[in-house]
Amino acid sequence: MAAVFHPGSQLAPVTQVADPNSGQSGAWYVYKCTGQGVHDAVYRPPVWIQNGPQGGGPARPSPAQLAQVARNQLGLPSPRIEANPAGEQLVNLPTWLWLDRGSWGPVSATASVPGVSVTATARPTSVTWTMGDGRTVTCKGPGTPFSASGSPKSSSPTCGYTYRSSSAGQPGQAYAVSATVHWTVTWSGAGQAGAFPDMTTTSNAAFRVAESQALNSGS
Repeated sequence: MAAVFHPGSQLAPVTQVADPNSGQSGAWYVYKCTGQGVHDAVYRPPVWIQNGPQGGGPARPSPAQLAQVARNQLGLPSPRIEANPAGEQLVNLPTWLWLDRGSWGPVSATASVPGVSVTATARPTSVTWTMGDGRTVTCKGPGTPFSASGSPKSSSPTCGYTYRSSSAGQPGQAYAVSATVHWTVTWSGAGQAGAFPDMTTTSNAAFRVAESQALNSGS
């Protein structure tokens, strides 16, 4: 995704103006996302960028300012939660946890003005699972999907959990489960680079957990 800036002449003159809130000179910019075959119909508010010390008209935004705009344009996904058993979980039986791998990968956005272009990139690093029973699990990746040929008694090699009590008595008779993905965010452009504080996205699900019942085949 790219954010291309144009001076907003309908909002402020292209020449230097004073921001009524700060009294500092600068210019308004509006931006739009562009891409092959994409028509951007989303309204986005203008951005006020203060001039630098140099004179002679509105200064270009600094790479750091463009990086902030690019960061704000990152459309981070909230991956779909998957688990095995696919339906009801069982007490003392390992639960495999994983996220949709199609949403696990770097996400980038670019902001630019003529002569300056900066890209911000977010990368997923770990997932914190809140299991609804008061415990959490942190996994370093998206988790491993369960194979139909695998044993239901086996534990996930990368991300899993075992419930020790049923969800009976919980709202809806299910545990409220969430998966929070942690993203590192860096930027680079115009010969500079930097990093932002981590970002997070959260997905939610409800897990019903039942007591396992022993089968009695005797008469």
